[in-house]
Amino acid sequence: MRQRRRRITNTVMMMAVTACAAVAIGLMFLIVGYIAVKGISYLNPTFVTSTPAPLGETGGGIKHAIVGTVILVGIAMALAVPAGIAAGVFLSEYAGPRVRLVLRFLADTLTGVPSIVVGVFIYALIVIHTGFSALSGGVALAVIMLPIVARTAEEALYLVPRDQREAALALGTPKWRVVSSIAVPSAPPAITTGCLLAIARAAGETAPLLFTALGNNFYSTSINDPIAAMPIIIFRYALTPYAVLHDQAWATAFILVALMLVLSAVTRWVVSRGAGQLQ
Repeated sequence: MRQRRRRITNTVMMMAVTACAAVAIGLMFLIVGYIAVKGISYLNPTFVTSTPAPLGETGGGIKHAIVGTVILVGIAMALAVPAGIAAGVFLSEYAGPRVRLVLRFLADTLTGVPSIVVGVFIYALIVIHTGFSALSGGVALAVIMLPIVARTAEEALYLVPRDQREAALALGTPKWRVVSSIAVPSAPPAITTGCLLAIARAAGETAPLLFTALGNNFYSTSINDPIAAMPIIIFRYALTPYAVLHDQAWATAFILVALMLVLSAVTRWVVSRGAGQLQ
C-alpha cells in the first residue's frame, strides 16, 4: 500500500509539473508568436535604416531608436560591468560574513526594486540638475544591471575550486595575485552569463528611460541630449491614433523580442561551454 501510494503521488506530481511547464511554454510561444504575426509583416530593410517620417505620413523607420538603444546599453555596460565584477570579487574574496550578508541583502533588494523607482531616483539625482540626456538614461540602466552582475560574479567565483587558491597561497603568492591571476580568469563563462542577462533586462526597460533619456524623434548620438530607444518608441507609438505607427510599434517590439531571444541563446551557449570546461 505504501509503494502504491508513492507511485500514485509521483504520477500526480509529474502530471502537475508537466502541466505547469506546458502552460509556461505555451504562454511564451503565444506571446512571441502574436508579436511575430503583428510585427514581421512590416519589417523591411528601410525600416531599420531610415529615420521617422513626418507625423501622419507612411514610411519611416527606427534607425534612431536602434542606435539610441545601443548607446544607452553601452553606457550602462561601461558603468555597471566593471563595478559589478569588482563588487562580486569583494563579496567572494574579501568581505567578512556580516558584511557579505548585508551587501547580499542590499543587492537582492536592489534587484527587486521596480524600474520606475530607479528612473525617479536618477531624475531627482541627475536630470533635475543637468536635463534629460542619454548619459542619465545609461546611469539608470546601470543601476538596474549592477546587482545582477555583482551577484552573478560572486557566484561564479565560488565555482572556482578552492584547492587552486590554497595551492597558490601555499607557494607564497599574495592574495590579490591569486584573485587576479587564478580566481577571476577561471570564471569568465559564468561572469559573461551574468553580463548578458543584465543587458537583456536593461535593453527592454521603458519606465526609467521616460524619466531620464526622454526620447527623441530625430537621429542623435550625443550623450548630453535626449535620445531615442526602442522601448520608448513602442510605448509612444502604441498611444497614437495612427495605424502606421501602431504597425511600427509591433515591428519594433518584434525586433526587441528577437534581440532578447538571441541574447538568451548566447547565454545558454556560454553556460554550456563553461560547464564543459569545468568538467
